Amino acid sequence: MSNLARIEALRKFILEEAENPFNYYALALEIQHNEPEEARNLFLFLRENHEEYLPMYFPAAHFFWENEDLSLAKDFFEKGIALAKNQNNGKARQELSNAYQNFIFETED
Repeated sequence: MSNLARIEALRKFILEEAENPFNYYALALEIQHNEPEEARNLFLFLRENHEEYLPMYFPAAHFFWENEDLSLAKDFFEKGIALAKNQNNGKARQELSNAYQNFIFETED
């Protein structure tokens, strides 16, 4: 399946299953390099409407970091770490914490 076909399918899935956070997450990942503004909006939508969806925090934090929106990157790292802790997901918490430490190190003035 081509990238365009995946994007089209994900957009269709969002229309059919608007309550499923995976569809928004997957679309954001697919389009983040070619359509960064829409990806940004999708990550923000997920944070506002599906804050318990842990898989989105790591890639969203990196997306905002790469796009030099350091405030949002920090927010996604911190909320993801807290959520992973609340969900007793040690692996996700450790991965987010390690990435957050790298983020802090790289972005310190």
